[in-house]
Amino acid sequence: MKCAKKILALSFAALLSLTALTGCGGSESKRIVRIGHNQSMEHPTHIALSAFEEFIEENLGDKYDVEVYPSELLGSQTDMVQLTQTGAIDFCVASNAILETFSKNYEIFNLPYLFVNADAYHEVMDNEEITDQLFKSTEKAGFEAVTWLDAGTRNFYTVNKQIESPADLKGLKIRVQQSPTNVEMMRLLGGSATPMGFGEVYTALQSNIIDGAENNELALTDNGHGEVCKYYSYDMHQMVPDILIGNYNFLNELPESDREIFEEGFKLINQVEREEWTSAVEAAKKRAEEEMGVNFFYPDQAPFVEACQPLHESVLAGNPDIVPIYDAIQEVNAKYSE
Repeated sequence: MKCAKKILALSFAALLSLTALTGCGGSESKRIVRIGHNQSMEHPTHIALSAFEEFIEENLGDKYDVEVYPSELLGSQTDMVQLTQTGAIDFCVASNAILETFSKNYEIFNLPYLFVNADAYHEVMDNEEITDQLFKSTEKAGFEAVTWLDAGTRNFYTVNKQIESPADLKGLKIRVQQSPTNVEMMRLLGGSATPMGFGEVYTALQSNIIDGAENNELALTDNGHGEVCKYYSYDMHQMVPDILIGNYNFLNELPESDREIFEEGFKLINQVEREEWTSAVEAAKKRAEEEMGVNFFYPDQAPFVEACQPLHESVLAGNPDIVPIYDAIQEVNAKYSE
């Protein structure tokens, strides 16, 4: 099934690439701009991308027709990143974990407990002096980041037991993103990492292939994980942005005046998504509690932080290029530390 889905997605994308310049009704040529992501149509990501679609068509509607494809219609995130590389599609939302395979510098955002709180996280991500060197580090791979999307805090949720300390993870198979950093994080915390694509998680939970996962609150409701997992523990081990990437050639072949409009649109995506995120998390938590019977727990972070500290040291030792970025983040953290 997984293989068939991938073949279908790639075939569909090949067809899309052949029709990228097809105009509406064939009477007037427009550049069709295709954007893929793996979330539902109710998710803040889709709402923000739809705002971008409307903005571009209001300002450049005679030249571009933007189409947004939600819910992995163009394949998994890995598939969509590959399609964006080749130009079969123009943009997609990628997890930081996937981008880490193209540029080791992205592994810094996968470090657990990198930020002291959400305010520090947002200040860092809004600081172009910190993010630009990361966002442009994949140009040779055929794409670059154009904006970031808030994905909240990542926490553990499980089928049969609550997680109140690292000891509670022992013997549990926990889905993590497909990243060496995340696999090592789970090893240090005592659990068994099971990397897999996000679209596979619900079935894996339901069939007991895995015992739990780690993600934000919207995974419980938007993706139905709260139907299976009744224990959600706020250990807050990561604040990892999702990244909107664009095909390098498409971006750099845009006329200067068009590129300016697109850049305004990228800022709009970030603004809308962050506004929607806050209300979406509140609604998701309420629904998960009242309709799905999910129980929320608030364990002491200190044992989790201590267990993960060796990962900071090993990642920095293995990638000296990110040390200046890490130090800049620590300066921001210091402003928010008690």
